Amino acid sequence: MKLKKYFRRQIALTNEHGSWVFLFSPLLIGLFAGGHWSIDSLYLTLAALAGFLIRQPITIAVKIYSGRRSRSDLPAARFWILVYGLLGITMVFALILRGFGFVLYLALPAIPVFVMHLYLVRKRAERGQIGVELVASGILALAAPAAYWVGVGGSALGGWWLWALTWFQSSASIVHAYLRLEQRPLQEIPSLKARFHMGKRALLYTTFNLVAVGIISWAEILPPWIFIPYLLQWLETLWGVIRPAAGLKPTSIGFRQLFISSAFTILFIITWPLT
Repeated sequence: MKLKKYFRRQIALTNEHGSWVFLFSPLLIGLFAGGHWSIDSLYLTLAALAGFLIRQPITIAVKIYSGRRSRSDLPAARFWILVYGLLGITMVFALILRGFGFVLYLALPAIPVFVMHLYLVRKRAERGQIGVELVASGILALAAPAAYWVGVGGSALGGWWLWALTWFQSSASIVHAYLRLEQRPLQEIPSLKARFHMGKRALLYTTFNLVAVGIISWAEILPPWIFIPYLLQWLETLWGVIRPAAGLKPTSIGFRQLFISSAFTILFIITWPLT
């Protein structure tokens, strides 16, 4: 009975199911682009996972201390903060001992962003903060250069390209998700012009990504076929604009987003090494 007090899924794991892909997509892309997996790759993966997971129990603790949740949840929150904290510290020391301490500098931008998130949680204003989510997705995208550098054995320019490419994708995915959620309350399908007006921001993001990546690929700075995953994302947004998500459940929208993001990741991993 006492164990149940600590093993609480909603405290140990984030209930924002879509956020997982914003960590694992850049991480997997970086690992595959690095081309070499080792024990150091495992250390980095566990460190990144610990940093991602600790966000949930700390958020719960802030909600408790600000009166938003019962204090009966506090033991479980403290337990998981300790578990994830110890795991993260252990993996960080392992990376330092293996000569990869320099990748830890990539975690520094996460501190002010997380502090801002906790401030918003305390003020009960964390929902619908698309700007914060876009910045946070950029922080999670730093897993790509970290994994890439561990794979190639040192810092390299390719890591920064991977960071920009994965961040742009994550940002477009977030804006697309907000569009789909905005479409849900529609009682009737508006005119095509109105649909494009509603979806103009999402289309702007995905169009920019596709055009920018296409131009850079054409200039032979990036692999020539890397535009393909961005084409998929652009087509998904275009489809979402033309066919609004009126009446759809958030879970349905979330699962489709997960599928598209997973397909993007797989296509990126396949096309990155092609010349």
